[in-house]
Amino acid sequence: MRIGYARVSTDDQSLALQQDALGRAGCERIYREKASGARPERPELARLLEALRPGDTLVVWRLDRLGRSLKHLIETVERLDALGVGFQSLTETIDTTTGGGKLVFHLFAALAEFERTLIRERTRAGLDAARARGRQGGRPRALDESKRRMAQALRDDPKQSINAICRTLGISRTTFYRHTQAQKS
Repeated sequence: MRIGYARVSTDDQSLALQQDALGRAGCERIYREKASGARPERPELARLLEALRPGDTLVVWRLDRLGRSLKHLIETVERLDALGVGFQSLTETIDTTTGGGKLVFHLFAALAEFERTLIRERTRAGLDAARARGRQGGRPRALDESKRRMAQALRDDPKQSINAICRTLGISRTTFYRHTQAQKS
């Protein structure tokens, strides 16, 4: 069965163009949704994915109607493939039910993976260069050594409550306990 998915981002946009194209492509059912592609929760898409059966083909007007990002699109199409469901994008003429369509889609996936690897390598190189210049990433420490000693001295005073110490130093109880130790009797 050919099942269509049409989505627009706002209420003032029309689904008519997509619905007409999906109807001409032979879709027996069309799931319609008005939701931003950036939103992770799209109830109609979730219903559609649950309704798909092996041998079905999910048809969209354009790739961006299905995926929030290239990564999300690839994950969705891989999920469809694992279910034995084909995927077709009318505008980009991608059809994973054919060998050529699978090849094109896998080329897209390979390019996306290559891009992610390049980003990772550039990030790592940037962090290494910053470290070589004496810069250290991450959050600043909540307690430097002098504050840690002060917290320890206050903890050793039985008149001081943990809450009062934490308020005075501007730290959480977790930070306090992580950096101090109880005196052993």
